[in-house]
Amino acid sequence: MGFITATVPGPGSPNVTAHMRTFFAIAVSGFRRYATYRQATVAAAVTNSMFGFLRSYVLLAVTGAVGVAAGYGSAQLASYVWLGQGLIGVVMFWGWTDLADRVRTGDVVTDLQRPIHPVTSYLAADLGRAGHAVLSRFGVPVALGAIFFGLYTPTRWPTYPLFAISVVLAVVASFACRYVVNAAAFWLLDIRGLQLAWSLVSGVLSGLYFPLRFLPGWATTALWLGTPFPSILQTPIDVAVERDRPVRQVGLVALQLCWAAGMLLLARWVQGRAVHRLVIQGG
Repeated sequence: MGFITATVPGPGSPNVTAHMRTFFAIAVSGFRRYATYRQATVAAAVTNSMFGFLRSYVLLAVTGAVGVAAGYGSAQLASYVWLGQGLIGVVMFWGWTDLADRVRTGDVVTDLQRPIHPVTSYLAADLGRAGHAVLSRFGVPVALGAIFFGLYTPTRWPTYPLFAISVVLAVVASFACRYVVNAAAFWLLDIRGLQLAWSLVSGVLSGLYFPLRFLPGWATTALWLGTPFPSILQTPIDVAVERDRPVRQVGLVALQLCWAAGMLLLARWVQGRAVHRLVIQGG
């Protein structure tokens, strides 16, 4: 038996440009991988749209009597629902078990022998996947929402680039969380229970099922400051519907940046600890 550790680039390693090219190439491969699953993409878009109608009628009933709920008008709440349905496939809450599967089969050894860090490699592939989801799964629910309900259109031009930045940070934060969950396979091998817990908790605490602003103020603040979950979905949607003033919008995205960076560092730390646990049978 032997221990496998990741290859660390030395003085003669490729320069930054070469690393960026590698990162981009992996991202493109991630895009192409998911582009091959056309039927699954269509099925996911249809499913998300169906649930969008159900969620819309439930949440719009909340504003039916008073017109505004937790600071959201009817159009903003409709946008909240349909943007959330479109972003489900982009940020990807569940269904990613690539790392855990490779740990279980032992194929992760190949990842550890590559010159690029596993977290960086998987992040590049996930960004490629997210790019494909933006083109294939985001537009359909949002278009249906606009046709049948009439969505809120941002009135401040900085909202558009800020929303795009927020979505990228949401993907990174989600990836880092999923990576940590998958990395538990180095200790547990079978992480199905942990995956189920992640799916349930992330859906509720990220604002997927209902806006977190519906909760008491202290609970909302605690979730935003104490957990990465609101940064995965609630923040980009709140930016898009202009729930807050510009300064607060920027502050939420800055907090989102902190969570994305912090979770990436945690993922790298967990990966570093994991290689000391990895034992290859017969190697």
